[in-house]
Amino acid sequence: MTQRLFRFGLVGAGARDGREWAALARRGEDLGFATLLTADTVATPAPAASLAAAAAVTTSLRVGTFVVNTATRPANAVAWEAASLAFVTGDRFELGIGAGRPGGEGDAAVLGVPYGSGAERLAQVERVLDAVEHPAEGLYGGTGGTPHVLVAASRPRMLALAARRAGTVAFGVPPLTGEDGLAELVGVVRDAAGERFDELELCTSVHVVGDEIPGWLRGRMGVDAADLASSGSIAMLTGTPQEMAGTLSRRRDELGVSYVTVPAPFAEAFAPVVELLAGR
Repeated sequence: MTQRLFRFGLVGAGARDGREWAALARRGEDLGFATLLTADTVATPAPAASLAAAAAVTTSLRVGTFVVNTATRPANAVAWEAASLAFVTGDRFELGIGAGRPGGEGDAAVLGVPYGSGAERLAQVERVLDAVEHPAEGLYGGTGGTPHVLVAASRPRMLALAARRAGTVAFGVPPLTGEDGLAELVGVVRDAAGERFDELELCTSVHVVGDEIPGWLRGRMGVDAADLASSGSIAMLTGTPQEMAGTLSRRRDELGVSYVTVPAPFAEAFAPVVELLAGR
Protein backbone atom coordinates (compact mmCIF):
# COMPACT_ATOMS: atom_id res chain seq x y z
CA MET A 1 0.00 0.00 0.00
CA THR A 2 1.25 3.47 -0.93
CA GLN A 3 1.64 5.68 2.13
CA ARG A 4 -0.62 8.69 1.84
CA LEU A 5 1.39 11.75 2.81
CA PHE A 6 -0.37 14.98 3.63
CA ARG A 7 -0.36 17.87 1.23
CA PHE A 8 -2.40 21.04 1.22
CA GLY A 9 -3.88 23.26 -1.46
CA LEU A 10 -4.71 26.94 -1.36
CA VAL A 11 -7.77 27.93 -3.40
CA GLY A 12 -7.04 31.42 -4.65
CA ALA A 13 -9.79 33.95 -5.32
CA GLY A 14 -10.43 37.64 -4.94
CA ALA A 15 -7.03 39.05 -5.89
CA ARG A 16 -7.49 42.65 -6.96
CA ASP A 17 -4.72 42.61 -9.56
CA GLY A 18 -1.80 40.63 -10.87
CA ARG A 19 0.56 41.94 -8.23
CA GLU A 20 -1.69 40.72 -5.42
CA TRP A 21 -2.11 37.35 -7.15
CA ALA A 22 1.66 36.95 -7.44
CA ALA A 23 2.06 37.84 -3.77
CA LEU A 24 -0.48 35.17 -2.83
CA ALA A 25 1.43 32.57 -4.84
CA ARG A 26 4.72 33.45 -3.16
CA ARG A 27 3.12 33.50 0.29
CA GLY A 28 1.46 30.14 -0.26
CA GLU A 29 4.80 28.65 -1.22
CA ASP A 30 6.49 30.19 1.84
CA LEU A 31 3.80 28.76 4.13
CA GLY A 32 4.33 25.24 2.82
CA PHE A 33 1.21 24.77 0.71
CA ALA A 34 1.76 22.23 -2.06
CA THR A 35 -0.59 23.79 -4.59
CA LEU A 36 -2.25 27.04 -5.58
CA LEU A 37 -5.60 26.32 -7.20
CA THR A 38 -8.00 28.43 -9.19
CA ALA A 39 -11.65 28.05 -10.07
CA ASP A 40 -13.02 28.00 -13.61
CA THR A 41 -15.80 30.58 -13.92
CA VAL A 42 -16.42 33.36 -16.42
CA ALA A 43 -16.54 35.80 -13.49
CA THR A 44 -12.88 35.13 -12.59
CA PRO A 45 -9.64 35.35 -14.60
CA ALA A 46 -9.06 32.48 -17.02
CA PRO A 47 -7.26 29.63 -15.24
CA ALA A 48 -4.45 29.21 -17.77
CA ALA A 49 -3.32 32.83 -17.51
CA SER A 50 -3.60 32.91 -13.72
CA LEU A 51 -1.73 29.66 -13.14
CA ALA A 52 1.07 30.47 -15.57
CA ALA A 53 1.58 33.79 -13.78
CA ALA A 54 1.66 32.09 -10.36
CA ALA A 55 4.18 29.51 -11.50
CA ALA A 56 6.40 32.22 -12.95
CA VAL A 57 6.95 33.83 -9.52
CA THR A 58 7.46 30.59 -7.55
CA THR A 59 9.88 27.69 -7.71
CA SER A 60 8.32 24.63 -6.06
CA LEU A 61 4.64 25.50 -5.74
CA ARG A 62 2.42 23.39 -7.96
CA VAL A 63 -0.57 25.03 -9.65
CA GLY A 64 -3.88 23.55 -10.69
CA THR A 65 -7.43 24.02 -11.84
CA PHE A 66 -10.09 23.38 -9.21
CA VAL A 67 -11.82 22.52 -11.44
CA VAL A 68 -12.19 22.98 -15.20
CA ASN A 69 -15.84 22.75 -16.22
CA THR A 70 -15.42 20.32 -19.10
CA ALA A 71 -18.96 21.02 -20.29
CA THR A 72 -17.82 24.39 -21.67
CA ARG A 73 -14.77 23.23 -23.66
CA PRO A 74 -13.96 20.76 -26.42
CA ALA A 75 -11.95 17.83 -25.10
CA ASN A 76 -8.95 18.59 -27.32
CA ALA A 77 -8.94 22.21 -26.15
CA VAL A 78 -8.58 21.04 -22.54
CA ALA A 79 -5.78 18.65 -23.51
CA TRP A 80 -3.98 21.43 -25.42
CA GLU A 81 -4.16 23.86 -22.50
CA ALA A 82 -3.10 21.17 -20.02
CA ALA A 83 -0.03 20.23 -22.04
CA SER A 84 0.83 23.90 -22.53
CA LEU A 85 0.57 24.64 -18.82
CA ALA A 86 2.69 21.62 -17.98
CA PHE A 87 5.31 23.00 -20.37
CA VAL A 88 5.40 26.60 -19.12
CA THR A 89 5.31 25.60 -15.43
CA GLY A 90 8.07 23.01 -15.64
CA ASP A 91 5.60 20.16 -15.04
CA ARG A 92 4.16 21.82 -11.94
CA PHE A 93 0.64 21.85 -13.36
CA GLU A 94 -2.18 19.62 -12.10
CA LEU A 95 -5.36 19.32 -14.15
CA GLY A 96 -8.52 19.30 -12.07
CA ILE A 97 -11.71 18.61 -14.00
CA GLY A 98 -15.40 18.13 -13.30
CA ALA A 99 -18.72 17.74 -15.04
CA GLY A 100 -20.02 21.13 -13.98
CA ARG A 101 -20.85 23.19 -10.91
CA PRO A 102 -23.82 25.07 -9.48
CA GLY A 103 -24.39 27.92 -11.90
CA GLY A 104 -22.45 26.20 -14.68
CA GLU A 105 -25.36 26.65 -17.07
CA GLY A 106 -24.87 30.41 -16.83
CA ASP A 107 -21.20 30.14 -17.78
CA ALA A 108 -22.10 27.98 -20.77
CA ALA A 109 -24.65 30.57 -21.89
CA VAL A 110 -22.11 33.39 -21.67
CA LEU A 111 -19.63 31.34 -23.71
CA GLY A 112 -22.29 30.40 -26.24
CA VAL A 113 -21.97 26.63 -25.84
CA PRO A 114 -24.54 23.97 -24.88
CA TYR A 115 -24.37 22.73 -21.31
CA GLY A 116 -25.75 19.26 -21.84
CA SER A 117 -27.57 16.80 -19.62
CA GLY A 118 -25.90 15.08 -16.70
CA ALA A 119 -25.20 12.00 -18.82
CA GLU A 120 -23.77 14.11 -21.64
CA ARG A 121 -21.50 16.01 -19.25
CA LEU A 122 -20.27 12.78 -17.71
CA ALA A 123 -19.43 11.47 -21.17
CA GLN A 124 -17.57 14.71 -21.87
CA VAL A 125 -15.39 14.22 -18.80
CA GLU A 126 -14.39 10.82 -20.14
CA ARG A 127 -13.61 12.31 -23.55
CA VAL A 128 -11.38 14.90 -21.86
CA LEU A 129 -9.54 12.17 -19.97
CA ASP A 130 -8.98 10.30 -23.24
CA ALA A 131 -7.74 13.45 -24.98
CA VAL A 132 -5.32 14.30 -22.16
CA GLU A 133 -3.92 10.79 -22.01
CA HIS A 134 -3.71 10.36 -25.78
CA PRO A 135 -3.45 13.74 -27.58
CA ALA A 136 -4.92 13.81 -31.08
CA GLU A 137 -2.56 13.69 -34.02
CA GLY A 138 -1.26 17.18 -34.68
CA LEU A 139 -2.26 18.49 -31.24
CA TYR A 140 0.55 19.80 -29.05
CA GLY A 141 1.13 17.21 -26.38
CA GLY A 142 3.84 18.87 -24.33
CA THR A 143 7.21 17.46 -23.37
CA GLY A 144 6.72 16.09 -19.87
CA GLY A 145 4.05 13.43 -20.24
CA THR A 146 0.49 13.43 -18.94
CA PRO A 147 -0.28 15.99 -16.19
CA HIS A 148 -1.51 14.70 -12.85
CA VAL A 149 -5.32 14.61 -13.08
CA LEU A 150 -7.81 15.35 -10.31
CA VAL A 151 -11.48 14.59 -10.88
CA ALA A 152 -14.07 16.25 -8.66
CA ALA A 153 -17.14 14.12 -8.01
CA SER A 154 -20.08 13.68 -5.68
CA ARG A 155 -22.43 11.17 -7.34
CA PRO A 156 -21.90 7.44 -7.81
CA ARG A 157 -21.31 7.38 -11.58
CA MET A 158 -18.86 10.26 -11.47
CA LEU A 159 -17.13 8.85 -8.40
CA ALA A 160 -16.73 5.52 -10.18
CA LEU A 161 -15.24 7.22 -13.23
CA ALA A 162 -12.85 9.17 -11.02
CA ALA A 163 -11.88 5.99 -9.19
CA ARG A 164 -10.97 4.28 -12.46
CA ARG A 165 -9.22 7.14 -14.24
CA ALA A 166 -7.98 9.91 -11.91
CA GLY A 167 -4.85 10.30 -9.85
CA THR A 168 -6.78 12.31 -7.24
CA VAL A 169 -10.46 12.07 -6.37
CA ALA A 170 -11.87 15.29 -4.87
CA PHE A 171 -15.14 14.88 -3.02
CA GLY A 172 -17.51 17.71 -3.84
CA VAL A 173 -20.03 17.45 -1.03
CA PRO A 174 -22.73 19.72 0.47
CA PRO A 175 -21.59 21.91 3.39
CA LEU A 176 -23.34 19.86 6.08
CA THR A 177 -21.77 16.54 5.08
CA GLY A 178 -20.23 14.78 8.06
CA GLU A 179 -17.69 12.02 8.28
CA ASP A 180 -20.32 9.29 7.92
CA GLY A 181 -21.46 10.80 4.63
CA LEU A 182 -17.88 11.08 3.45
CA ALA A 183 -17.23 7.47 4.43
CA GLU A 184 -20.08 6.33 2.16
CA LEU A 185 -18.55 8.15 -0.80
CA VAL A 186 -15.10 6.76 -0.05
CA GLY A 187 -16.71 3.32 -0.09
CA VAL A 188 -18.06 3.94 -3.59
CA VAL A 189 -14.59 4.94 -4.75
CA ARG A 190 -12.97 1.94 -3.07
CA ASP A 191 -15.38 -0.48 -4.72
CA ALA A 192 -14.96 1.07 -8.17
CA ALA A 193 -11.18 1.44 -7.94
CA GLY A 194 -10.44 -2.12 -6.91
CA GLU A 195 -6.71 -2.76 -6.68
CA ARG A 196 -5.82 0.80 -7.66
CA PHE A 197 -7.55 2.30 -4.60
CA ASP A 198 -4.31 2.28 -2.62
CA GLU A 199 -2.68 4.38 -5.34
CA LEU A 200 -5.39 7.04 -5.34
CA GLU A 201 -5.08 10.36 -3.55
CA LEU A 202 -8.31 11.46 -1.84
CA CYS A 203 -9.13 15.14 -1.41
CA THR A 204 -11.61 17.12 0.66
CA SER A 205 -12.11 20.85 1.08
CA VAL A 206 -12.15 22.74 4.38
CA HIS A 207 -14.16 25.90 3.81
CA VAL A 208 -13.99 27.35 7.33
CA VAL A 209 -11.00 27.45 9.68
CA GLY A 210 -12.07 28.51 13.16
CA ASP A 211 -15.39 29.05 14.90
CA GLU A 212 -16.85 31.79 12.70
CA ILE A 213 -17.88 32.00 9.06
CA PRO A 214 -16.68 35.29 7.53
CA GLY A 215 -19.34 37.42 5.89
CA TRP A 216 -17.91 36.91 2.40
CA LEU A 217 -18.36 33.15 2.80
CA ARG A 218 -21.63 32.93 4.73
CA GLY A 219 -23.84 33.76 1.76
CA ARG A 220 -22.08 31.29 -0.52
CA MET A 221 -22.45 28.40 1.89
CA GLY A 222 -26.03 29.14 2.92
CA VAL A 223 -25.44 27.87 6.46
CA ASP A 224 -24.07 29.30 9.69
CA ALA A 225 -21.35 28.11 12.02
CA ALA A 226 -23.85 26.48 14.38
CA ASP A 227 -25.24 24.38 11.54
CA LEU A 228 -21.76 23.22 10.56
CA ALA A 229 -20.81 22.40 14.14
CA SER A 230 -24.01 20.49 14.92
CA SER A 231 -23.71 18.39 11.77
CA GLY A 232 -20.06 17.55 12.36
CA SER A 233 -19.33 19.01 8.95
CA ILE A 234 -16.02 18.11 7.33
CA ALA A 235 -16.07 21.61 5.81
CA MET A 236 -15.19 23.23 9.15
CA LEU A 237 -12.10 22.78 11.32
CA THR A 238 -11.96 24.23 14.83
CA GLY A 239 -9.66 24.14 17.82
CA THR A 240 -5.94 24.63 18.24
CA PRO A 241 -3.60 23.79 15.35
CA GLN A 242 -2.73 20.57 17.17
CA GLU A 243 -6.42 19.67 17.48
CA MET A 244 -7.06 20.43 13.82
CA ALA A 245 -4.06 18.36 12.84
CA GLY A 246 -5.38 15.54 15.00
CA THR A 247 -8.74 15.64 13.25
CA LEU A 248 -7.14 15.49 9.81
CA SER A 249 -4.77 12.72 10.88
CA ARG A 250 -7.68 10.63 12.14
CA ARG A 251 -9.58 11.17 8.88
CA ARG A 252 -6.58 10.05 6.93
CA ASP A 253 -6.20 6.94 9.07
CA GLU A 254 -9.90 6.07 8.87
CA LEU A 255 -10.87 7.29 5.39
CA GLY A 256 -7.63 7.80 3.48
CA VAL A 257 -8.02 11.55 2.88
CA SER A 258 -4.57 13.14 2.66
CA TYR A 259 -5.03 16.15 0.33
CA VAL A 260 -6.90 19.07 1.91
CA THR A 261 -7.73 22.42 0.34
CA VAL A 262 -8.62 25.69 2.07
CA PRO A 263 -9.66 29.12 0.73
CA ALA A 264 -6.83 31.63 0.41
CA PRO A 265 -8.22 34.01 3.08
CA PHE A 266 -7.56 31.26 5.65
CA ALA A 267 -3.94 30.73 4.58
CA GLU A 268 -2.37 32.31 7.65
CA ALA A 269 -4.78 30.72 10.13
CA PHE A 270 -4.23 27.29 8.61
CA ALA A 271 -0.46 27.59 8.17
CA PRO A 272 0.37 26.05 11.60
CA VAL A 273 -1.56 22.93 10.58
CA VAL A 274 0.36 22.77 7.32
CA GLU A 275 3.61 23.03 9.27
CA LEU A 276 2.57 20.14 11.52
CA LEU A 277 1.41 17.76 8.79
CA ALA A 278 2.75 18.57 5.30
CA GLY A 279 4.74 15.69 3.88
CA ARG A 280 4.09 13.47 6.90
